[in-house]
Formats: sequence, structure tokens, C-alpha cells
Amino acid sequence: MSQMKDIARLGLWGNNPGLVQLLGLCPLLAVTNTLTNALGLGLATLLVLVASNATVSLVRRLVPKEIRMAVFVMIIAAFVTAVELVMTAFAYGLYQSLGIFIPLIVTNCVIMGRAEAFASKNSVGLAAFDGLMMGLGFTAVLVVLGALRELIGQGTLFDGAELLLGDWAQGLRVEVMHLDAKFLVALLPPGAFIGMGFLIALKKVIDQQRDKKKVASPVAKAQRVRVTTTD
Repeated sequence: MSQMKDIARLGLWGNNPGLVQLLGLCPLLAVTNTLTNALGLGLATLLVLVASNATVSLVRRLVPKEIRMAVFVMIIAAFVTAVELVMTAFAYGLYQSLGIFIPLIVTNCVIMGRAEAFASKNSVGLAAFDGLMMGLGFTAVLVVLGALRELIGQGTLFDGAELLLGDWAQGLRVEVMHLDAKFLVALLPPGAFIGMGFLIALKKVIDQQRDKKKVASPVAKAQRVRVTTTD
């Protein structure tokens, strides 16, 4: 159980693929101009991560070391193709919006890195859970960055939600604030870099505050200890 907690903590925060490892930045920065796009790519990456991690763990003892990377790429590509076909069938508008970044999940360093560093060395259950936590951590960064950029850039949230969830989701679009014109800096690549920089800085500040509390806590406890002597 403690190992599962460590995997969850590292995937969601301590070793987050986007904020700490800084992997997969190309799709992360490119498609987060809206919350819908960010969520769509995040879910696709999450599914591929879980499925590929579990499969790599299953075959890890059968694959010679000399060709393991090629086999891992083939496994990941198979799942990416499956996700791409499902998205084409049920969310074609979102597939068009995300464009080349769905097939490029094959080359996402997050997925390849977890397959090599974790899934190839651990059981199926732990590998799948690691993929889930890393995928959720990556998706969380995508969603937060996408929400910030969409909100600042055009004053809305869930614009184009019907592309991901169907026609019924048109009502999910929320106009938080009215803008006479779009703030293009937030919607274009410079806004992605600036937003990502702020998120990384925020995580650093939170971690530093937590470290200070951990250091101060033992000192405070030591000061409250009373030493008594008897004659």
C-alpha cells in the first residue's frame, strides 16, 4: 500500500511529467489553447499510458534487451492507432482540432520513459497504476494550462465541449467574462510558455513552503520537551 501511495504522490505531484520531468512539452504547449483540446489530448495520453504500461509489463520477460525499445514503440503505436480510430469515429471534430498531435503520442517521452523506467521492471498492476497516476498528472497540467489560456484569451471555459462530448455538451460553455476582442498572446504559443513558467514557479513555491514547515516542525517539538530531575 505504501508503494501505491508513493507512485500516486510522484505521478500527481513530486515527479509530475509536465511540471518536474518537463516531458511531452510539445503537445502540452501546442494544444492547450482551450480547455476542451487540453482535456481531449490528456485523456488520449492517459489511455495510451495505462494500456502500454500494462502490456510492456506483461511481455517484459519475453523481449530480448537488444530489441526492447523497438518492441515498446510498436506496442505504444498500436494503442495510439486504436485511440486515434476511436476518436475519428466518435469525436471527429476534436480529432481535427488536435491534428497531428494524436499520432505524435507515439513519440511522447512521457510514455516511452515510463515504459522503459518503470513498466519493464515491475508487475502489471503496479505498471498500470503508474501509468494511471502519471497520466492523471500530465492531464491535470494540460487542463489547468488550457483553462487559464482560454479564460485569459477569450473569457470562456469549455468552448467547443461538444467536439469531445457530443452535441449535448454545447450548454457546458461558460462565458466567465466578456472580452471585446480575444487576447491573442494567451492563445498563441508565447502564452503557453508564459503560463507554463508560472505553473512551474507556483509548484516550486509550494514545495519550498512545505519543506520549511517540515524543517520547523521538529524544532518546535524539541522546544516543548521538558526535562525534569529528581534528587
